[in-house]
Amino acid sequence: MEEVKPKILLVEDEINLGNLLNDYLSVKGFDPVLCTDGQQGFDAFTKSKFDLCILDIMLPIKDGFTLAKEIRQADPFVPIIFLTAKSLPDDKIEGFKSGADDYMTKPFNMEELLFRIKAILKRASTVPGINDEEGNFIIGNYTFDTTKQILKMGDEERKLTSKESELLRLLCQNMNKTLDRNFTLKTIWHDDSYFNARSMDVYITKLRKYLREDPRIEILNVHGKGFKLLVNT
Repeated sequence: MEEVKPKILLVEDEINLGNLLNDYLSVKGFDPVLCTDGQQGFDAFTKSKFDLCILDIMLPIKDGFTLAKEIRQADPFVPIIFLTAKSLPDDKIEGFKSGADDYMTKPFNMEELLFRIKAILKRASTVPGINDEEGNFIIGNYTFDTTKQILKMGDEERKLTSKESELLRLLCQNMNKTLDRNFTLKTIWHDDSYFNARSMDVYITKLRKYLREDPRIEILNVHGKGFKLLVNT
């Protein structure tokens, strides 16, 4: 079977550097898609699934900070690396606020970039709770298929709604950690209004009910912060 290459969205408006990076990543076993402006980058992201994004900040049409925020809204978990000529602390802070996992200042060493890409992809592939590369989760005696939105225990299957599935996925991605309430609201409901907060509480109650057949599983309220999915051993 042919090995699946990690797919990388590369958005860089400097043509020579973009082509150099594109060729280098290809030689190193990745499948890069090169775009030369922010809008083109976002259009490419919405049409395909990427394992990692490498974004310049000073881009035409749509800057890298804006692009990163839009990518984060579409996918809260895809890793993002910024490449930029900017090195001021405020720029780096803004980059991480936009959703960056890493930040490299031009000029940079290609081998260092490769090392950082591999390290980030390795971390992303070992998120607690992920069962396999298809994105399934094991939650106690349950199996959660994120693609089909099915929660299964033995021969019993439950088809989840989109919001139930998105919420359970976030809880699984942060298993045994506190899932921030406002982050969850903005990620799934795109707004942290009072009405949406109450709606989310209803969905949390539903998920507790769906998982109650395994007494080891708890979804805890963390006062003033959010929720925590625990599987007790």
